Formats: sequence, structure tokens, C-alpha cells
Amino acid sequence: MGKALIIGCGGVAQVTIHKCCQNSDVFSEIMIASRTKSKCDEIKAFLEAKNVKTKIHTAQVNADSVDELVALIKQFSPKIVINLALPYQDLTIMDACLETKVHYLDTANYEPPDTAKFEYKWQWEYRERFEKAGITAILGCGFDPGVTGIFSAYAMKHYFDEIYELDILDANAGDHGYPFATNFNPEINIREVTANGRYWQDGDWVETKPMEIKRVYDFPQIGEKDMYLLYHEELESLAKNIKGIKRIRFFMTFGQSYLTHLKCLENVGMTSIVPIEFDGKQIVPLQFLKAVLPDPATLGPRTKGKTNIGCIFQGVKDGKPLTYYIYNVCDHEECYREVQSQAISYTTGVPAMIGAMLVMNGAWQKSGVFNVEQLDPDPFMDALNKWGLPWVEDFSPVLVP
Repeated sequence: MGKALIIGCGGVAQVTIHKCCQNSDVFSEIMIASRTKSKCDEIKAFLEAKNVKTKIHTAQVNADSVDELVALIKQFSPKIVINLALPYQDLTIMDACLETKVHYLDTANYEPPDTAKFEYKWQWEYRERFEKAGITAILGCGFDPGVTGIFSAYAMKHYFDEIYELDILDANAGDHGYPFATNFNPEINIREVTANGRYWQDGDWVETKPMEIKRVYDFPQIGEKDMYLLYHEELESLAKNIKGIKRIRFFMTFGQSYLTHLKCLENVGMTSIVPIEFDGKQIVPLQFLKAVLPDPATLGPRTKGKTNIGCIFQGVKDGKPLTYYIYNVCDHEECYREVQSQAISYTTGVPAMIGAMLVMNGAWQKSGVFNVEQLDPDPFMDALNKWGLPWVEDFSPVLVP
């Protein structure tokens, strides 16, 4: 039993909050803190009306301010801080955890606000400081990154002597009915999709143009979908931590309507992160676009269909070649019925709760900064089945060319 401080109150945070309340044996008290306290109060009222056992507190905090964060942590005395704010705020929250000697967990790597760089280097530099403080920092504990790393650790532990190739496949066959909307934070999503692609090959990075490499894959329970090679942050850590790896690629599905809208917005400058002057004020076009697009947290009641996210491994066991595909299928409507959220937020929010639980109960409590594949995958894999993200194994999958 213990306390957790959850920073952020967007779509992912709402799922994690629901799941913490379902798991009241571990999370006896939570505090929800956000820049907009009214959002925290709304979800508190909603859950208290369901008579949850977890005691819920709320607070207003500016996650860019180490001093405000430290004051809040000292006031509440949590065992762990679950960072579900923006990736730009990872470092200030880590600084506050160091100062107060409290465990830390996030779902996305730090990004500087002024450049779309998806790298772990800033957070990895905290390793010695967290070791000296005797506290744990878990990086990227969503689905991708997160569960994809857990799947990789599980494959390494139980099935392979060496893994040579890994393809991570992320398919969303959900339909929200809007001409154009993003399933998670529009600013982060569009920065990710419009960046150059990259994949790991024979010890180095191969760069591609955005959406240059396309494949078609027949996903279980979803069917054939167009998918495109992107760079995704877990490739950086998995390239270091998977024994024998020669190639890692990441593919995500996109419909033609999404790509057409995105290209148009890019062509007119709306996806730019370079500030411009408008009405005597400096604005970032992408941040303005985020303000006019539908809030991903509101997509839940109107999204139908399923997601399928998983990993295809190729390698050897006892000198013999082996292929292995492990994936999760998540239903948007089932997620909404359970936690009032669509599946994209669900698949990120559930793993955040599980990772925090494993730190709280000691299974993942060790001093330093860790990506999830560096930790024991078995209790996490068991918890995925228990808490709503069951996985499926296939030992003769169709490979991606």
C-alpha cells in the first residue's frame, strides 16, 4: 500500500488513474496534479461517485517548475511520481524526484521544445545521480515504447539465444469519424510522423524520408493495412540492449485520408515548430494546430475498431533459426466502456500503472535509470494479462519484407 503522484490529466493519465483505483491494494492514495486543476477535480468526482477505495487528492502544478514540483512532492510524500505530462517536462520532473528522493516513471522520452529530437541521451545522463540517490527511474513505460521492450526482454529470456532482427508493428484500425484527428497529443504525434524515418542496420542508423518506406501487412483480427517506417524512440535503447541484434525497424499504419490531410497541413506550414509572428504575438504553428484539432481525450465515445501492436523476432535458439510474433489486440469500444477512453490511451495508460506497481512492490526497485527491457519482464507479462492487455504468441508469423 502506498501513495503515487500522477502528473498530467490527459487521455493517458485518465486511464492510469482509473487503473490505479482498480488496484487499490497497491495504490492506497493518489494525487492527480496538472496545470488545470479543474480537469483533475472532474476525474476525482467521477471516480468517487463509483465508490473507489483509493483516496484521491488533486492539485495545481506547473510541471516546468522544479520548485513547484518539489513543494508538491514534499507536501504529499508519494512513493513514486508517474509522469504523464508532456515530454518537454521530463527533466524538470526528474530533477524534482532527485531532490526529494522519490522514484520516477514516464511513458515517453524527453524532447527539447525547439527541435523534434527523439533521444534518450538527456535522461540517460541522470543514471549516476539516481544511483547515488538510491532511487529508481523507469523510462518509456507505455506500450511503444514500453510493452514492446517488455516483449523483447521476454523473448530474450525465454525463447532466443540471440535475436538478429526485430520489426515492431503498430496498427490502429479505429475510426473516430472526424476528417482529421490524432489519437494522442497532436503536437507530439505530428512531430513524430513528419520527422525523417530511421532504422538500425548492422551497427548504424539508416535514415529515410518521412513515409518513404511502405509495407502492407495482414494484422490478426484487423486485416490488411498500409504501414510506414518511422523512427521511434525505443529503437535507440533496444539497439543497445538486445543481444545479437542486426536490424530493428518500426512500422505504423496510416490511412490515406490522414496522410492527405497531413501533407496539406505540412505544405501550408501548419506543422512547423518554428515560431512566427501573428497579431503582434509569437506563436508556434503546430501548437496553434493542436488547439483547433479535436482533443484526443474526447475521442473515446466515438471511436470504433481495434488496435494491434506487437513485435516480430527472428533469431536462433540452440543453433536453430526461430521466428516469434507476440502482440496485443485492444478494442476501442471495450476500453471506453471500462475507463471512458479509446484504445490508444488505454494501451499506454495501463502499462504505466503496471510499471509503477512493480516499483511500488519492489519487483522493479533498483537504483538508477532504466529502460524497461533491462528489467525482469515476467511479472509485467503476468500483469498485462490481469489488467486488460492480454498477449498472443505466434511461432510461424508472416515476415515483413
